[in-house]
Amino acid sequence: MKRALLLLRRRIISSIPVLLIVVIFSFFLLESASGDAVDAYLGSIGGGDAALIRSLRESYGLDQSVLARLWLYLSSLARLDLGWSVAFNRPVRDLIVERLPNTLLLMGSATALSFGLGSALGILAGTKPGSLRDRFLSIGSLIIYAIPSFWLGLVLSILFSVKLRWLPIAGIETIASGKTGLSRVLDVAEHLALPVGALAFIYLALFLRIMRSGMAEACKLDFVLFARAKGLSRSRIVLRHVARNALLPLVTMLGLQSAAMLGGSVVIESVFAIPGFGRLAQEAVNGRDAPLLMGIIVTSAVLVICVNFIVDLVYAALDPRIGASEGRA
Repeated sequence: MKRALLLLRRRIISSIPVLLIVVIFSFFLLESASGDAVDAYLGSIGGGDAALIRSLRESYGLDQSVLARLWLYLSSLARLDLGWSVAFNRPVRDLIVERLPNTLLLMGSATALSFGLGSALGILAGTKPGSLRDRFLSIGSLIIYAIPSFWLGLVLSILFSVKLRWLPIAGIETIASGKTGLSRVLDVAEHLALPVGALAFIYLALFLRIMRSGMAEACKLDFVLFARAKGLSRSRIVLRHVARNALLPLVTMLGLQSAAMLGGSVVIESVFAIPGFGRLAQEAVNGRDAPLLMGIIVTSAVLVICVNFIVDLVYAALDPRIGASEGRA
């Protein structure tokens, strides 16, 4: 427990400057883009006179200098105030709190499915490298990984929603259904079946190939021969010794892929019309809503950092040497 706390404290301290760099870089990157929320608003209403433009820019704080706006944003961020959305005319924090759970549910389900199934299939393939089973799973995973997620989502939607009519075609749940309790849980599960499947299958193939490679390499190490010499059963050697060592690169890749899965949810949410975090980012870009887009970037950075915190703790549990080195540092 002490090792985990030391590791967590060190990671939190090191993540603060990283988050600050992300915020400042993203702020100046958005400032360098042409147009702003006032331009988008004027375009939607067919233009306006100079007085209206000046009034809007003053009300949105766009008449101040870049450094003044940056300092104001950092001061607000320190108070956990993400600003005001120009496009939605609502606080950015309320929008994120409203949309983020849908994306976390989508990503969490897809990650659990891809990681669990990919690890299991990788163990099956890696225990007998070069076998017919290994070749079939390796070639199949390569084919799946080459398929674009949006295309797979469209195919699944056409097959299971349009043709077979087994599952809902879009949304996170039935609108105004009035369902509660278990009925609502089942309704949400039906709506998430296709988007979770489309997002999970792509990363399942990646986790399968990494686990397969790790298993094949670990089986060649001396401790496997020692375990066999002790008379341990094959299943115990594979699950308790080989698979544990092969999980290390897989857990590392899980942390690295957390940002990629968050970006992939943008496409899946658009295909299946899920009101989530990804679609909110798309709407912020279309409306040139810089405060909302900054809030989304900051929240995404915090999510990625939190996922890597969890990955570091799991990694330390799998490899005690990491915790020991952190404790001596």
